Parts: sequence; structure tokens; C-alpha cells
Amino acid sequence: MSIQNLNTFDPFADAVGSANEDVQDGLVHIRIQQRNGRKTLTTVQGLSSNYDLKKIVRTCKKEFACNGTVIEHPEYGEVLQLQGDQRENICQFLTKTGLVKQDQLKVHGF
Repeated sequence: MSIQNLNTFDPFADAVGSANEDVQDGLVHIRIQQRNGRKTLTTVQGLSSNYDLKKIVRTCKKEFACNGTVIEHPEYGEVLQLQGDQRENICQFLTKTGLVKQDQLKVHGF
């Protein structure tokens, strides 16, 4: 007779690995794009598809006093677009809310 409940089994072992599987290459890329003149766009690519990106954009729009939207990119999937240079603001927002860790952020731009 063997006792089955004494075997070591971690029920959360598969949940730890699946938390970052949806993030593209484990990084969240924050880029700035020049529009015309002094106008710029900030794009956030690589967020997990588990998050409701429209709610994130709505919160960012209120907090940063800018406009924004979620677009569907053929290669990168859903990408957040915010008006203006919001790189510092979005980095602080994502780490403060716990959506992304600081070492998962990659900031591009001039």
C-alpha cells in the first residue's frame, strides 16, 4: 500500500511559466515615431494578450492627458499608440501597476 498524498507536486508549476508566454520575446518594446514637424507617437508593443488593452489605453489617456488607441499590426499584433513622447510616463505606469517588471521593458528612440 502506497500513500499518494505524500508525493511532492507543485500545482502552480505550469502557471509560473505561462505568465510570460504571451509576451513577445519576454520584452515590452516602447518606441517613439516621428510624425510631422514636432509631432510624435509613442507605441507600446509586446504586452500580454491576457490584458484588456483598451482599458489600459483609457487609463493612460486620463493619466497622461493625451489621446491614444489600440491598432492591429500584421506582424506585432495589437499595439498601443499614444500621442506625444510618453516613454517615461508609460514606463512608470506599467511598472507601478505591476503589468510589467522593470527588466522586461525595452525603450527605443532618440
